[in-house]
Amino acid sequence: MRYEEVKISSIAKFINGFPFKPEHWENDGYPIVRIQNLTDPNKPFNKTTKEVPSKYLVQEGDILVSWSATIDVFEWVREDALLNQHIFKVEFDPLKVDKSYFKLALRKTIRDLSKYAHGSTMKHVVKGDFDSHPIPLPPLDDQIRIAHLLGKVEGLIAQRKQHLQQLDNLLKSVFLEMFGFCDQTYTKWTIDALEVYTKIVSGVTKGKKYNSKNLIEVPYMRVANVQDGHFVLDEIKTIFVTQKEVDQYLLFSGDLLLTEGGDPDKLGRGSVWKNQIENCIHQNHIFRVRINEHSKINPYYLSALIGSRYGKSYFLKSAKQTTGIASINSTQLKNFPVVIPPIELQKQFATIVEKVESLKSHFQQSLTDLESLYSALSQQAFKGELDLSWVPLPGTQPEEKKVVTVEPQDR
Repeated sequence: MRYEEVKISSIAKFINGFPFKPEHWENDGYPIVRIQNLTDPNKPFNKTTKEVPSKYLVQEGDILVSWSATIDVFEWVREDALLNQHIFKVEFDPLKVDKSYFKLALRKTIRDLSKYAHGSTMKHVVKGDFDSHPIPLPPLDDQIRIAHLLGKVEGLIAQRKQHLQQLDNLLKSVFLEMFGFCDQTYTKWTIDALEVYTKIVSGVTKGKKYNSKNLIEVPYMRVANVQDGHFVLDEIKTIFVTQKEVDQYLLFSGDLLLTEGGDPDKLGRGSVWKNQIENCIHQNHIFRVRINEHSKINPYYLSALIGSRYGKSYFLKSAKQTTGIASINSTQLKNFPVVIPPIELQKQFATIVEKVESLKSHFQQSLTDLESLYSALSQQAFKGELDLSWVPLPGTQPEEKKVVTVEPQDR
């Protein structure tokens, strides 16, 4: 059964925030809700005592949509505040639409509209785009059932992400306990420049023009593939290069890949390559750090050291920073002061890393499966193709099947 579709403007009103300026910021008054306060609850608030119309007041339970740069749906769960521009407060008709279902419908709308979002660098969606966009409007009971079902899957997805974060935190804790970086005991060990023990190269330059026709198509690692402590391999691109470049930039198991720039708090971002993709090379803007044969350094230890507070502190001090973006060059990386504990201790840490990575792989696969399930269920639900008869309404119990006993007849 295909559900009726209605324009969002028929059931909801989008109120853009007030254009607060820096001169309105004060130490007292109402907090001002900016996009950064929605995406990161730890970000501090600007405050103001400026009087503005009551429509800009945000209260617990209000639905907010950030429509510039970060485009997403949020429910406000904190103290009363005032809404800044680039965020909509969405007032909807509760007699026509269930709140939880409406948030899901808004997220679907954002996915649809993001394909056509305005702006070449900072994407945004304007009010008219929301007003005119159609959404499925099932009967209220079906809306509640859809939200209840998808909410259960969302909870499992959040749980898997939490497990992955806990395992990352475990590795950081183990690293500190084993090597004592929290109390500076590393000073008892040798410290030397990274280039003494490794060979560091940048990758292939994209967009080069070749005279030769004898080019080879190979997969390559982009900056987007290299994250802090792991790789994102769901989209692998290929590039045409010469055989000489393949030989020069080919990745081997045990190579450490590091990005040269990005957000300042993510300097030193990288992970150990385990030959997940055969015949893979890397682009420029990614450094390949290959440990010399017989060097008393383990790649897992080195990766954790560079990604630790000790490593990030070094890169922050030496990096070039412009407009919130920081970058390091090969000289700075080569001069990184490597602390060298006993190799046996490093190997013990590497063993723990491999066991934790095995667990992470399990949870990551589970997360991927749940996300695929969520995508399939939501598509079917919004199209009216999902049988919801088995989904109980929240607060109700599914009907028990009655057991009918047939008494034997007297003969």
